[in-house]
Amino acid sequence: MAAEQEVIKRVERIPSLKAIIKESRPKQMVKNGLVLVPLFFTINIWYSGDDIAGMAAIVGRAFTALGIFVLLSAAIYFINDSIDIDRDRAHPRKKFRPIAAGRISIPWAIGIAITMIAAALVIATLISLPMVITAAAYLATNIAYSWWLKNIVLLDVMAVASGFVLRAVAGSIAIDHAIIGQSGSLTELDLTISPWLYVVTALGALFIALAKRRNELSIAGINSEAQRSILSEYTLPLLDNLINVVATATLISYTLYTFSTGVTEANVPSDHSMMLTIPFVAYGVMRYLYLIHVKGVGESPEDILVRDKPLLINILLWLITGSSVLMWARLFN
Repeated sequence: MAAEQEVIKRVERIPSLKAIIKESRPKQMVKNGLVLVPLFFTINIWYSGDDIAGMAAIVGRAFTALGIFVLLSAAIYFINDSIDIDRDRAHPRKKFRPIAAGRISIPWAIGIAITMIAAALVIATLISLPMVITAAAYLATNIAYSWWLKNIVLLDVMAVASGFVLRAVAGSIAIDHAIIGQSGSLTELDLTISPWLYVVTALGALFIALAKRRNELSIAGINSEAQRSILSEYTLPLLDNLINVVATATLISYTLYTFSTGVTEANVPSDHSMMLTIPFVAYGVMRYLYLIHVKGVGESPEDILVRDKPLLINILLWLITGSSVLMWARLFN
C-alpha cells in the first residue's frame, strides 16, 4: 500500500505540459527574433527569383537557428528560476511562475533544461561548427549570469545585452556563405551582417536591460534586495543617466550605419536611401523612454512590444521601409 502511494506521489510530481510551456515564457520568445535580423538586412543579396529552392534553403537555415535559440532561452529560464526560487517567491508577479509556485520541482526543471540544451546543440551541428560554438557561448554566458554575473553591478546588464548580440551572430552564421543558383549557375553569397548592426544590437539590448532594472527598482521599493540583490547597487538617478547615454548612443550608431556605404560588409545602398529608416528608430527610442518614465513600464519588454500599438506599428513600418529600400537597391541600381 505504501509503495502504491509512493508511485502515485511520483506521478503527481510530473509537471503538466501547460506548466512547462508557461515556464518556457512563450511571450519572451519574441527576443529570439533577433536571430532573423541578418536574414532581413541581407535580403537584397540573397533574393533571387530564379532560385526559389535556394532562397527557401537560406530562410530555412535562419529559422533553424531561431529554433535553436528558442530551446536554449527556454532552458535558461528553467535553470535561472531554479536558482532564484526563493527570491521569485518574494516577488509579486514572479511567485506565480511554475517553479516558484511548486508546479515544477527543481529536479524536473533541471532535467527539462538539459534535454532542451542537448536538442539545441544537436540541431546546431546540422548547421556548422561556428553555430555550435555560438550556441555554447550563449549558454555559458547565461549560466554565468544566473550563478554569478547577475550579482555584479553593471556587468549584470552587460551580460544580458551580450545574449542579444550572440543571437544576431547566430543568425549571421546560419546564412553566411550560402549557395544559390543564379541564371543557371551556382553562386556563393557572402551574407555576413554589417558590424554596425552588432553595435546597434548591443546598445539597444543594453538600453532595454537598463530600463528593465529601473522598473524593477521602482516597483520593488524597500523590498528590492529581497527580490533581486543587485538592485540595492542601483539608484533611479544612476539608471536614468545610463539609459540616456545608451539611448543616445543607439540612435547615433544606427544613423552611422545607414550611410556607411564605404565600410566593408555595410550592405546599404550607395544613395544613402537607408537613412529613410532613421525616423522610425528615433521614434522607437523616444517612445520607449516615454513608456519608461510616463507609463512606468519596462520590466517586461516583451509585453511592451505586443501591447503598445504605436510601438508595434512603428516597428512594422520600419521593417517595411527597410526591406523596400534594400529591394529597390537590388532591383533598380
